[in-house]
Amino acid sequence: MAVLPYGYDSSVQWELADGVPPAEIGTPHGQPLADLEAATTAALAEPIDYPALARCITPADHVVLTLDHGLPQAAQVTAAIIGDLVAAGLDPDGITVLRSPADLGVGASDPCRLVPSPLRQRITRLVHDPADRRQLAYLAASESGEAILIHRALHEADVVLPVGCLRAEELAGYFGIHSPIFPTFSDAKTIQRFRSAGLLNGRGRRREMVAEVDHVAWLLGVNFTIQVVPAAGNHVLHVLSGQSESVRSRGRELYREAWSWPAPGRASLVVAGIAGDAGQQTWENVGRALQVADGFVEADGAIAVCCELATKPGPALRRMANAQWRESAIRRVERHPAVDAVPAAQLAHALNRHKVYLLSRLDPSVVEDLDVIPLAGADELQRLARQHASCLLVSNAQYVAPVAAEQ
Repeated sequence: MAVLPYGYDSSVQWELADGVPPAEIGTPHGQPLADLEAATTAALAEPIDYPALARCITPADHVVLTLDHGLPQAAQVTAAIIGDLVAAGLDPDGITVLRSPADLGVGASDPCRLVPSPLRQRITRLVHDPADRRQLAYLAASESGEAILIHRALHEADVVLPVGCLRAEELAGYFGIHSPIFPTFSDAKTIQRFRSAGLLNGRGRRREMVAEVDHVAWLLGVNFTIQVVPAAGNHVLHVLSGQSESVRSRGRELYREAWSWPAPGRASLVVAGIAGDAGQQTWENVGRALQVADGFVEADGAIAVCCELATKPGPALRRMANAQWRESAIRRVERHPAVDAVPAAQLAHALNRHKVYLLSRLDPSVVEDLDVIPLAGADELQRLARQHASCLLVSNAQYVAPVAAEQ
């Protein structure tokens, strides 16, 4: 019997009528870390191609941690980093934890909640508002002459520590290890530019934008990074710290080892699960799951996404729902990218090629407005599977890195 995990602690058990289990992919190679805080502390003590973090700071430094949106077990990682900084003699009043507004969604929690209370009260916690010009500072001019604006706390910091979650580089919306700095903590206009739905099919353009992100990190003097390789659900396989390019290279290797999956042959139905806590139950991950599933499904096949998404569609998705013609809606989204422009484009791309089903916590009418077919539960999903000649289960679809058969 096959099992597809999804959501916080849910799963679907598969027992097809002919007794043949569906093909399965998406269980990462390797075991999740049993003690993430200890592993983070160890990674900071022995960075890759860099001195230990404790040797790189002085007690009077102002250190800013920038947390990636969707970072698994962010509280454990944050507590370990802060503990290491304080143990090295850094004044806790000089520590700032900076988050994006995306981290204030349904089920969000304080990333500093595991830091001991007396210490936690001395740490500055900020949420970035890209529309608030008072929060922004001028860093430099871009090659095109545009002002590069960055959150003032980063501009004034002595040390900036990006804390990121590595992802498949092919997935739209991911711009590499310095994404937790830029465009995440830039101005609204810049963030909007990086949400362009046209990036779905523009590999050359994406490389240019990754280079831009890395350049901003260089302008800020960032040469040290902390990155995690995610495990299934909300767990972590590896914690890496050290010189940025060395971590990028080693992280890419470890991610591929864990999450690369060759296509076992295309299926008429691909069921993609999104496991993890509220930080994983997002439209961004639904879009990633659709993009991954598209690499495994037959032409004119069907994709079903299983998750516990409870967040209503954003403006780009609503624009699609209210439009008579999907392509014209996407063109409008491209001209004025909204916060959910990329998942809206990923959904539109999937709908143009396949039937799309969604098992979620959303009201069925909200799902139907998007031209997506809502599923009420596991029984409906089982009945759907029996209508298809072949079925593939993709666990943890937000992380899977498909590999073409010829590779």
